[in-house]
Amino acid sequence: MSQTIAILTGASRGLGAALARELLAPGTHLVTLARHPDDDLAAQAAARGASLEQIAVDLSDAEAAAGVAERIFAALPREAGRYLLINNAGTVNPVANAAALDDAAAIGAAFALNVTSVMLLTSRFLAATQGLAAKRQIVNISSGAGRNPNAGWAVYCSTKAALDMYTRVVNAEHRAHGVQAVSLAPGVVDTGMQETIRSSSPESFPALARFQEMKASGKLSSPEDVARRILALTARDDFGQTEIDDIRNYA
Repeated sequence: MSQTIAILTGASRGLGAALARELLAPGTHLVTLARHPDDDLAAQAAARGASLEQIAVDLSDAEAAAGVAERIFAALPREAGRYLLINNAGTVNPVANAAALDDAAAIGAAFALNVTSVMLLTSRFLAATQGLAAKRQIVNISSGAGRNPNAGWAVYCSTKAALDMYTRVVNAEHRAHGVQAVSLAPGVVDTGMQETIRSSSPESFPALARFQEMKASGKLSSPEDVARRILALTARDDFGQTEIDDIRNYA
């Protein structure tokens, strides 16, 4: 039996892909959720003798998210020493001035991915691990955008603010029963999301020049470094004591 069972969303690109590779370790059974399976990750798992299960799912489809959450946690082994859920999947789109946010489908898909899927997976995680004598950890990948407004990011800022508050509610309900939940901002990471941000128009996203300058001057963190720091944080004895946190607080 694996010592750790880790469930990771958004595992095929960027920070999620880096987290997945860091989690390929002896004693860990990794379950990844992404739109497409990662053949390179599967090859690395085989080479390392690591335990990996990849599930293809579009988490912006709330019905699909609910179905996969039920399936994963109905089959969850109950003998592990640690259960780790990392809700990493997310989108910055749609990027637009609030006066131009009129695409209901795009707004709904963003909320479904950034918030609803987190709630569905977390609900099943909590129910499936309730009463176990094991460490139960939840990491919700949030953003400084949920704590500070950015023009053009009404949807992204709102969803990440919702994620922060949801984490606080989970702790209010479940911390006394041993659950450790953290809403964690990863800083500005050099991922595909940053490419999307830099392709925005200055009319839709007035801070565009600042993000372009950060890339040009090498100020973006690498996904690999941030992934290592996030997993190191989950191993600390004080993990969970700061429920709204930022990985940049840890050297």
